[in-house]
Amino acid sequence: MSKGSSRLPLAVAGLMLGILISSMDNTIVATSMGTIVSDLGGLDRFVWATSAYMATSMAGTPIFGKLSDMYGRKRFFVFGAAVFLIGSILCGLSGDMVQLCLYRALQGVGGGAITPIALTILFDLFPAEKRGKVSGLTGAVFGASSIFGPMLGAFVTDSLGWRWIFYLNVPLGVMACLLAVLFYKESVERARQKIDWLGAGTLIGAVVSLLFALELGGGTYAWNSVFILGLFVLFAVLLAAFLLAEKRAEAPIVSFRMFRDRLFAASNAAALFYGAGFVIATVYIPLFVQGVFGGSATRSGVILMPMLVSGVLFSQLGGRLTARMSYRSLMLGSALLYCGGICALGTLGPDTPRLTVTAYMIVTGMGVGLSMSVLAQSAIHSFDMRRRGAATSSVMFLRSLGMTVGVTVFGIVQRNEFAGRLAQTFGGANSVPDGTSLDPRAALTPDKRALLPPQTLDGIVQALSSSIARTFLWALIPAALALAAVLLMPGDRVRAAREKTVDSRG
Repeated sequence: MSKGSSRLPLAVAGLMLGILISSMDNTIVATSMGTIVSDLGGLDRFVWATSAYMATSMAGTPIFGKLSDMYGRKRFFVFGAAVFLIGSILCGLSGDMVQLCLYRALQGVGGGAITPIALTILFDLFPAEKRGKVSGLTGAVFGASSIFGPMLGAFVTDSLGWRWIFYLNVPLGVMACLLAVLFYKESVERARQKIDWLGAGTLIGAVVSLLFALELGGGTYAWNSVFILGLFVLFAVLLAAFLLAEKRAEAPIVSFRMFRDRLFAASNAAALFYGAGFVIATVYIPLFVQGVFGGSATRSGVILMPMLVSGVLFSQLGGRLTARMSYRSLMLGSALLYCGGICALGTLGPDTPRLTVTAYMIVTGMGVGLSMSVLAQSAIHSFDMRRRGAATSSVMFLRSLGMTVGVTVFGIVQRNEFAGRLAQTFGGANSVPDGTSLDPRAALTPDKRALLPPQTLDGIVQALSSSIARTFLWALIPAALALAAVLLMPGDRVRAAREKTVDSRG
């Protein structure tokens, strides 16, 4: 890499801007989802707007990473940004929830290229002794996206309309591309590698088959229908094919040999279950605030901040404490906070004080934030430099997989709970006794809530509150599994690893 030919500050600014818009996208959309559903409908399918982005982004990450090694990073960074921006424009033009979900999937393809390639370029630009500072800078960007994304999304939604949360990506994305193209001078060196296309294809197919089976089963199709059973069979076949492909591949997406290490295996399992549970809080707390408390999108964005801020702060704290405590001890505290927070959120109701909701979110954010930095270090603890990249990507991949499957599974749980409670309250009819048409999404915006009869509004609010609280209780399952994974961790410490390295050199 010819560092002298790159204007580092401007090149880094472009890369960081790309990471920012990609990482901030889901938090912005989650905050605005109540307003989007109120406009487009599709309350029974809104989680697909999140899971579609996650699924395509997750699947594209390892593929684009290897393509950039083979054919150059700049071109695939620009390609990813271009696809992301086209998807953003189409999302803003969506006429219904199905279109939005499809365009969000296209956005995810671009997002799956932007972040990993930008991070790789940053490590190419700086020598090893300065990469710690770069990691801190990227961590600050991810933290800022978590904190300010909901606020920005809420403000834009209330002042300009929800479509502008997608349109605003365009000028920022164009600026990121221009800075990267003009000021990042790429080396001509290439590293030829074999891409595990069979593994990537079977994994994507397995995840998509499972998601469609869970989403369509019990609603569009009966659980015992040929179509749903066929999807489950296809999932099982593709999963078996994926496992076989990874075992034989020269450069597998997931290296199963690394899972022989107990600390690595436990760290990855914990990341999977943390992702599955935490995504529910980010998706359903804003919906609870808008639909139950009667807040605007701005209020739902602001009320999400305590959880995100506590997460960022405890992520920094966890990184520092690894030098003093074992991974297992830190993660045990994290898992207990995480389980306690999810359990507390399961008690939410229309009469829950706002301050209590804030306290529950802070506890949840503390638990998850602590895990972010600790798991990133525990996953690479046992491996040398040649395998640390694979270890890091593995834990990130499994956390994303947990989030993707979790948001779909728990979305189905909430949808069924909500529909069942509405049927119980209103007798399953399309209208209530006073003759008013039953439109649950009317409870998601203040102006439409004012038009509903009090009895109707109360029934919808009670049903929505109960369904979200029950969903959090179901989320205790992955939280408990995360705790079980933590208990399997050995008592390794960072300090011990450093002493071992020094001894080996001596």
